[in-house]
Amino acid sequence: MTGSLAHLTLAFGLLGNVVSFMVFLAPIPTFYKVYKKKSTEGFQSAPYVVGLFSAMLWIYYALLKTNVMLLITINAVGCFIETLYICFFLFYAPKKARMESLRLIVLLIVVGFGLIVVLTQVLASGATRAVIVGWICLIFSLCVFVAPMGVVRQVIKTKSVEYMPILLSVALTLSAVMWFFYGLLLGDFNIAIPNVLGFTFGILQMILYFVYKNKKPVTNEKISTFEAKISEMEEQKIPELKDHKIIDIVKPGSLKHSDILPVVAKSNKNGYDVAVEPQVPFNVPNHIIEVTA
Repeated sequence: MTGSLAHLTLAFGLLGNVVSFMVFLAPIPTFYKVYKKKSTEGFQSAPYVVGLFSAMLWIYYALLKTNVMLLITINAVGCFIETLYICFFLFYAPKKARMESLRLIVLLIVVGFGLIVVLTQVLASGATRAVIVGWICLIFSLCVFVAPMGVVRQVIKTKSVEYMPILLSVALTLSAVMWFFYGLLLGDFNIAIPNVLGFTFGILQMILYFVYKNKKPVTNEKISTFEAKISEMEEQKIPELKDHKIIDIVKPGSLKHSDILPVVAKSNKNGYDVAVEPQVPFNVPNHIIEVTA
């Protein structure tokens, strides 16, 4: 590699480190929302678990190579930050989401990464080991870029970008450009190829964000319709209350025993006769509501 090409590769590698660091910090607004709501409802842990797994794989791959030290630096930082995100998510997640996240962590981090390290160390050697791990890194790098796309379906369905981390989409797009040229200049297509797809997905997410950012969420429309129906039902009940008539009844103890006589009232406006039988004036309410038909 010539001097100018080496300098250009180093420049893209350093820029890739800077932008990737921004990628790792991009979810901070998302976790601030989680902190304010004290709940992870609406958010998923999969992108952060897959991100941690991918960072660990790239560190393993870089250790098998000799000229990709910049991969070690940024992915070591990534492992630390992604671990913090996952711990934060588990702390605020509901029980069901927490258990799903723990299962994913065991599946990818413990079982998946452990098997990859053990099998490649036992069954492969030298350059072959690096090639195998490189292909695995390529596949899971695609998963890192695809993972945030799970939000796309939710955005289209709800017409809301509340759960789409736009800063993450922008940072991923820029990072994909930097690492593509870094891998291309190194001649390492395991680094270059997945970033082509990463750039494409990043652009798609940003387009969706600008399409739906001013749309009225579908959930809000449903709530408004429901509230309107409730108000209409309450208005229909108001005329019925007008047909209720409050009749004053004498208070207990105000009548003498001699005053309690059988009384038959005249027919009311609806043609009904109301008869009041003699009774002992104990526990008589002050008022009674007569419901007319």
